[in-house]
Order: sequence, then C-alpha cells, then structure tokens
Amino acid sequence: MTVTKSVQLSPELYQYLLDHNPPLDPVLRKLVDTTRSLLPDAAHLQVAEEQAPLLAFLVRLTGARRILEIGTFTGLSSLAMAQALPSDGGIIAFDVSEEWTAHARRAWAEAGVADRIDLRIGDGLASLRALPAEPGFDLVFLDADKENYVNYWEEIVPRLRTGGLLVVDNTLFQGTVTDPGVTGPAAGVRRFNDHAAADKRMESVLLNVADGLTLARKVS
Repeated sequence: MTVTKSVQLSPELYQYLLDHNPPLDPVLRKLVDTTRSLLPDAAHLQVAEEQAPLLAFLVRLTGARRILEIGTFTGLSSLAMAQALPSDGGIIAFDVSEEWTAHARRAWAEAGVADRIDLRIGDGLASLRALPAEPGFDLVFLDADKENYVNYWEEIVPRLRTGGLLVVDNTLFQGTVTDPGVTGPAAGVRRFNDHAAADKRMESVLLNVADGLTLARKVS
C-alpha cells in the first residue's frame, strides 16, 4: 500500500506557507490582486501565488538567460522570471489574448522589465514551431492548452539546451489524472504525464505543488 506524507493544506496552513516564502514585491502583489479583481471568471488561470517566487528561484538556480514561456495570461509568471534574470537575459512569451496580456504589459513596465520580455500573440503551438529547431533555451515554462501538452513537449525538447529545465504547470489537474476515463484537458494532462515519464531524453519529477508541477531536465 502506498503511503503519502503529503499534508492537506487548510487555509491557515496555506497562509503559513505563503508567509514563509519570499514575499511578493509591490508590483507582483498588485498584479495578483488586479487579476482577481478585474478578471474574476478567469483568475484561476493565474499561477498560484507561491509559484512566482519558485519560478524566480529556478531562474537563479539554473543561471537561465534565455527563457521561453508558453501561456502568459496576465503576466505573473513572466514578471517573476524576468525580475530574476541577469541584465543580458530575456524571455519570449506566447499568448493568445491581447486583453489578458495588456495587464501583463502594464505590470512589466511598472517593474522596469518590459525590455526583457518579447510578447508574441498567436497560437502557441504554431508560434513555437516557427522558432528555430535548435537548443537555444535554458528554461521553458509551459502553462497553455492542456490537450496539446504532448505536442508542446515534442517541440520544446529539441529547443532546450542539454541541462536545460522545462517547468510544466497543472500536471495533477485538480486530481482528475487518476481517472482513465477523463476527457478534454484532463485527458491531455494524463497523456502528457505518461509521455514525460517515458521520455529518456529528459529526467522529470512530478511534484505536488499547487495544481501539480513537473520539472524536467534535458539529459540528451
């Protein structure tokens, strides 16, 4: 029998977790609150608050300079990563929405990192396929349409340098991935998890962070 050591997060314990992580700076904090206030029906698309300092930590840990983000929404993840980049670093960010990314652009400008982020509006998979098929990225953050996660993976891996890091969000998908009968986005995530675990070009771990977070390092 498998035994879990995972702790169920009560509201009090979740707040404790946030209190013991690096605090969001004023621009990040404002962006979280603005997204929740102005886009209440879509705010769930924003990365979890604790993921912002984690992404910044991973940028610093890996020494990443060239980052690709697929799925930007209102820009919390890209802002956190841009703030952690060295002065010669940059992010290419893909999203489909001018409306959502307008909030991102304002936050990037307010934080003084707009010159580090190249936002490209359009279909994420088509935009990715238009990039050179060579290992140019140090870190990739994927948080886009779940049905295409396997397709994104297959396009990302050749474009990731050896030793580079791929971070994939929502890989537990509200706990639905254990159901073999799921359909839609959950089925896409389930297929992706099996695909990622079997790919010998990468070594990956699936973590119980927020809605599930997969970290994968390119080994060949």
